[in-house]
Amino acid sequence: MAEERSKGWWQEYRGLLPSGLLDIAELEHHATYLCSYQTLMVPGIFQIEGYARTIFGGRIPPLPERELATRLEHRLRRRGIFERPTPPPFTAVIHEAALRMLYGGRKTARDQLRYLLEVSEWPTVTVRIIPFSTEAFVGTTQTLLYAGGVVQQLDTVQLDSANGTTLIDASAQLTSYRAMLDALQGVALTVAESRDAIRRIAKEL
Repeated sequence: MAEERSKGWWQEYRGLLPSGLLDIAELEHHATYLCSYQTLMVPGIFQIEGYARTIFGGRIPPLPERELATRLEHRLRRRGIFERPTPPPFTAVIHEAALRMLYGGRKTARDQLRYLLEVSEWPTVTVRIIPFSTEAFVGTTQTLLYAGGVVQQLDTVQLDSANGTTLIDASAQLTSYRAMLDALQGVALTVAESRDAIRRIAKEL
């Protein structure tokens, strides 16, 4: 891992993109499994180009066009982990609110949901939706990515904020985030129910 750190594809973007974005790609590359929780958007690794362009285009202050294009390229390349002979298992827990956001307009939003449906059929990807109808509150509205290491001591949580990316690897905090993700999956729809919800919402847009 130490040798590969200087050779990863994300190093091509060193100096072009914030280090936090490179850290995410590196986390995903080395993870033995991944679990994401999103409240207002589809997980970045599963975003189509038009959807991601709208997300990046909404930054304040606005990004220069060249950097926006570079971020898009980097985001789409992250999906390469699923092209390996043995891709890492990825569980995406997504709140229904994220499915109903019209980022990029209705057509882009529908295309994004259709792609999410396709992704949900990939062998190592699990998509679970938390519906508006849930009566439970699990204790967080913060988005996060949990990356499992080759040993538990190397697990890492990545958090997004307006000021950038934060990485957490303290044992007590990791235990708390694992429990939180378990609880979120406990109130989410089943895989089949989640696919039905995505189809229904795509038709409604």
